[in-house]
Amino acid sequence: MRKNLVFVLAAALPTAILCAPNRASAQLPQNAPQNVPPIAGFPADAQKAADSIEPEKIRAHVRFLSLDLLEGRGPGTRGDKLAAEYIATQFALEGVKPAGENGTYFQKVPLLAVHTLEDKTRFALEPATGQPLELNYGTEIVAKDQTGQPTADFNAPIVFVGYGINAPEYHWNDYAGVDLKGKVALVIVNEPPSDDESFFKGKALTYYGRWTYKYEEAARRGAVGVLIIHRTDLASYGWDVVRNSQAIEKSYLQGDPDATLRAAAWIQHDVADRLFQAAGLGAADDQIAKAGKPGFKAVELPVKLQAHIESRVRRYDSTNVVGRVEGAASGANAVLYSAHYDHLGIDPDAKGDNIYNGAADNGTGCGILLEMARAFAQGGARPPHDVFFAAVTAEEQGLLGSQYLGMHPPVPARDITLDLNYDMLLPIGVPRSVNLGGADRIDFWPTVQRVAKDFDLQLLPDPNPMAGHYYRSDHFSLARVGIPAFSLDQGELFEGHDEAWGRAKSEDYVAHHYHQPSDEYHADWDFRGNAKLARFGFVLGWLAGAQPKPVEWKPGDEFEAARKKTISGF
Repeated sequence: MRKNLVFVLAAALPTAILCAPNRASAQLPQNAPQNVPPIAGFPADAQKAADSIEPEKIRAHVRFLSLDLLEGRGPGTRGDKLAAEYIATQFALEGVKPAGENGTYFQKVPLLAVHTLEDKTRFALEPATGQPLELNYGTEIVAKDQTGQPTADFNAPIVFVGYGINAPEYHWNDYAGVDLKGKVALVIVNEPPSDDESFFKGKALTYYGRWTYKYEEAARRGAVGVLIIHRTDLASYGWDVVRNSQAIEKSYLQGDPDATLRAAAWIQHDVADRLFQAAGLGAADDQIAKAGKPGFKAVELPVKLQAHIESRVRRYDSTNVVGRVEGAASGANAVLYSAHYDHLGIDPDAKGDNIYNGAADNGTGCGILLEMARAFAQGGARPPHDVFFAAVTAEEQGLLGSQYLGMHPPVPARDITLDLNYDMLLPIGVPRSVNLGGADRIDFWPTVQRVAKDFDLQLLPDPNPMAGHYYRSDHFSLARVGIPAFSLDQGELFEGHDEAWGRAKSEDYVAHHYHQPSDEYHADWDFRGNAKLARFGFVLGWLAGAQPKPVEWKPGDEFEAARKKTISGF
């Protein structure tokens, strides 16, 4: 009965409850539509479908998804289930066909959550001679046991493998001649320093520099643990960021073959100093400098890592919601649109408002996804190939829902020509600039440039390429299995305002509302910009599906090999 009640409630809400007054104020009148400009290769019936995208329909979805009723949409919670049922119901009402498991809209995502019990966990460095050096958990080391076991004990050799990178395209392999089975890899955060864009893309971060890659590569080589050396200038954030991320529960995909470390850990820079000195190698900074130069050779240190780790573990399921609009042709050149619907749930220990509603993050992306699905399904224009819509879970836990989708796509990955992702678009006006980080990495880029110009959208470069933003949103999960992918994000220039205004709005949101209970729906939000970017994405997806050949990564891109592997099947 409860499941059926959810469907009835969700189906009725857009026309009933969603039109009722918010606790803040009544809704604004519907914004006037902005039509899609004439675009070469974009047929008239498709333009009519794109023109049908309405700001107020996006508003209705955002308002419902961010109600207190949904309790912050934490994965595996009642609010998570309500959100998934609502999205599936909207797909059904819109005429979007199921593309999940067993003829449903749902794709089950099995997860396990791990919380390290700090008061019961112990780490020490044991040199070949002398007394072990006890490490203070939290201030000197933090760790998670990725396997989901309640306890872990080991006393394993430590191998310094520099940056812990194997990148054949850059002729770099820190693991050459190294046997890591049953050992602990000591690695440096980030990647070898360079100003040469042909070598690890110069100052821009590649995935090889991300801490997640360090764990995955060492796990693939049989390591029992990884110690990432933190240094603020290399990480681009302080130790507190690392500490706080490990103090909370962390989820993993059950059965993830790259999440097998008994200790996925970070250590403070001064701990690395003591470790290298105990090994007779001098200062950590000297070893970091040597590791960044060609000719570096990994070395096993005369020091072991002693560990006793206790964890509180729970296993649970969440859900991706996947729908399909049938195209004129099946097979290759299918297009995927994605957005995560989860947020942070409820903080039971917080005083006052403890619900993380996630209205902007990512109610907006879901609202756009649902309205685009309606326009494709009901607009009267059949797309060139199948179009899929995926509302994914557990993004805030580390892109886990999209990772699972990438591992289990609705059609073979080789048949998906492009993924376009929407994540956290503030409804503050009509944008005249966009950030499309990663779009320049694919051969579809000239079309993106042309369509952006038609939409009066300036294309902005990544303002902080060293931060590696491309690897922090759900499109990355599709890219890593070879699917060309990027996110559509607004810039700081909006109609009627200068860039300083847009920058101030963005900075205010990040400072006061991002990942806070105050990220709530506001009745005075202006959803015309969300609708504009939905129409922009509609056109891009249509044109990508209409191409005579699939979209590809540019030669030499780090995901080109994954695409070739996907296409070949090996």
